[in-house]
Amino acid sequence: MTLTVHHLGVSQSDRVVWLCEELGIEYNLKKYDRAPILSPDEYKALHPLGAAPVIEDGHVELAESSACVEYICQIYGKGRFVVAPGQKNYADYLYWFHFVNGTLTPALSRTLALSLAGLGKDNDTLKRYDDKLKQILGFVDERLSKVPWLAGEEITAADITIVCCLTSMRSFYPYDLGEYKNILAYLKRISERDGYRRAVQKGDPDLDIDKLTGAAPPPMQKGLAAALQARGK
Repeated sequence: MTLTVHHLGVSQSDRVVWLCEELGIEYNLKKYDRAPILSPDEYKALHPLGAAPVIEDGHVELAESSACVEYICQIYGKGRFVVAPGQKNYADYLYWFHFVNGTLTPALSRTLALSLAGLGKDNDTLKRYDDKLKQILGFVDERLSKVPWLAGEEITAADITIVCCLTSMRSFYPYDLGEYKNILAYLKRISERDGYRRAVQKGDPDLDIDKLTGAAPPPMQKGLAAALQARGK
């Protein structure tokens, strides 16, 4: 039975497509376009919350990107990209793997929601959350000044989970990375990986890798840009 990855364009399911390419495994990619911002009805039919990604593997149906990444690493990767208990960087791996969805992604989501609510840049709440996001990015940048990859000397699932927050998610909330030189060097290393380049080409062929991984944010997601234009923003 071939693993099936249901990939919603420009979403956290980027992680799963990239992982499959890095592992070099056989998988069936089913790609869905946003309609125009959220999941289309056919994707919502896969999961009650319209969550992306969704994977199918025989009788297994699984959502939540981190769960999908862990499942594929263990079942198909035989533990590749996972740091096992007893290894010296096990705690580092655990922390950074869970940091992504526990700290960084919520910070991005909050700031995006407030910015879309029409709050001005001088709004105290928006400024507070934007400052928090900058603090978090500075924390990541400091970590990457000490090690080439989040968990240490080798790329792991922690890196595979964080990168969409630093790349494609900026097409929804266009924050700049110009002051984070270590993050930019990290993204350059990512962009040079064959697996990452194949994943973008297959999963989101309309996206430009150089723009995704550069200091300036990539172009805004088409549906969001159209919605904001219609609102006069």
